[in-house]
Amino acid sequence: MKELPGVVGYYYKNLNTGEEESFQSDSAVIAASVIKIPIMAALFDEAEKGHVSLDTMVTLTAEDKLPSCGAITYLHDGLQLTLEDVCVLMIILSDNSATNFLIRYLGRETIQRWIDDNGYQEIRLNRKLFDSEASARGIENYITAGSIGNMLEAIWKGELVSKKASARMLEILGDQRLNGKLPFFLHSLEDGPCVAHKTGEDSGITHDCGIIYDEEDAWILCVTGWKTDVPRLERCMQDAALEIYNKRKEGN
Repeated sequence: MKELPGVVGYYYKNLNTGEEESFQSDSAVIAASVIKIPIMAALFDEAEKGHVSLDTMVTLTAEDKLPSCGAITYLHDGLQLTLEDVCVLMIILSDNSATNFLIRYLGRETIQRWIDDNGYQEIRLNRKLFDSEASARGIENYITAGSIGNMLEAIWKGELVSKKASARMLEILGDQRLNGKLPFFLHSLEDGPCVAHKTGEDSGITHDCGIIYDEEDAWILCVTGWKTDVPRLERCMQDAALEIYNKRKEGN
């Protein structure tokens, strides 16, 4: 990965032994859809505090619809979903319409306040998705591989928002439907591990950040790339996840 162009970040941690490896894991990159993990966490925090209910029915209108990833933009206007349903679509289908709805519903400032209050200062939610005017002015959302890795570790330990919320967030991340990066080889293995993760992509951008685990072991693996060779980095992600898993199996 070090030979690839652009800003490439790598963060690995064995959650049983504490062993860590990293490369440019504190380098900020444009977040793409990985920003949806802290948005999910902020929603669960607001629910935990009683400010919102995950069971609240909301209506998505034509104005909420955005292009590309997801399902909502292709469904009828006036679709009614629970807030939790919207969150699930945001994560497992990387639904952009669901994402902007939650940013508007919760408030960008509320989400960023949660991010800051929980010590993830490297993560910045500065605008909604597909805000071309803000993007033209250089306003972007940012993450680092290490900050997302720390957030995922807190989910694994049951410490992000609450034990119950962490368990549900892990379940949602584990239902991810976009599995062409970290899980690519792992999902073809007999009795292979679970991968709870979130991808992100745009022009010159590709990320995948997740928890790889089975009954015996668990790892954080976050790979981020900006201004990079996307096909090459995605192949590196696939190979790295398989290599880490095979080494652990051989070690047993």
